[in-house]
Amino acid sequence: MSLRVWILAGAIAAVPSVHSNETIRLYAAPPTGAERYVGPERRYHSDQWQTDVVVNVSNPTLTAFLPDQAKANGTAVIIAPGGGFHALSINSEGNDVAQWLTEHGVAAFVLRYRLVPSQDDAVAEMATKTPAQAQRDMAAIAPLAGADGLAAMALVRGRAKEFAIDADRIGFMGFSAGGAVAAHVAFNYDTISRPDFVAPVYAAVAWLGDAPLRKDAPPAFIVAASDDQLGLAKDSIALYGKWLQAGQSAELHMYARGGHGFGMRKQGLPADTWIERFGEWLGQRGLLQVAD
Repeated sequence: MSLRVWILAGAIAAVPSVHSNETIRLYAAPPTGAERYVGPERRYHSDQWQTDVVVNVSNPTLTAFLPDQAKANGTAVIIAPGGGFHALSINSEGNDVAQWLTEHGVAAFVLRYRLVPSQDDAVAEMATKTPAQAQRDMAAIAPLAGADGLAAMALVRGRAKEFAIDADRIGFMGFSAGGAVAAHVAFNYDTISRPDFVAPVYAAVAWLGDAPLRKDAPPAFIVAASDDQLGLAKDSIALYGKWLQAGQSAELHMYARGGHGFGMRKQGLPADTWIERFGEWLGQRGLLQVAD
């Protein structure tokens, strides 16, 4: 029996001690820098973004979404919502994605990574900043958010049996700034934090610079829209090029229309179906079936 099959068989036989919607702390104690946050983490509806957001994350967490055991196939995805490192679009780029995955037998973990400290309404505060100030704030927090992504990978893999998943079938998906976190994980992993696949969705990755992709990099599923208002279509094309240059497997979906931040929102456009294309990609890789 292969190691993968042994791990999965043992995991499915066990009764998970973690339940859906349970919150899991990434670190035993608040990480360095948490003292800079004057207010608590908060979730509210942003009128500007017309969606629920989470702000002021100082002590990162994972929220577990676990499929019914009758459907579970052993695959898992960590999801990093976007929001310019100031907020997290927690539904359409987080919980709604997780719900779709669990319906297809995939365990999901929504990551609340460290964000730029804010007073109250981070979305409104971000809008008052000059572009240079916003970029400085994002550049300062991005490495910490990337470290949270790597810590999330290590935690989920280290507790794979508890979550009833296969330790060799754990991927990382991220949107916009969360896509930058996903890319950071794909470029900076060690043995325990290496993702088995990555899915950067309209990722902002220019800050990675010319870092080369490793020769053992995981396969990638990349999504964006040509009419992205932030000009991030080029970032996705650059990511795809890095995978090709490294000789690693990659699939790119570049929709003509969709804009930025579409996530699981329905706009009556072909981009609405990106999650189905992701499901097909997982299926082609055998990740929607229990391992033999």
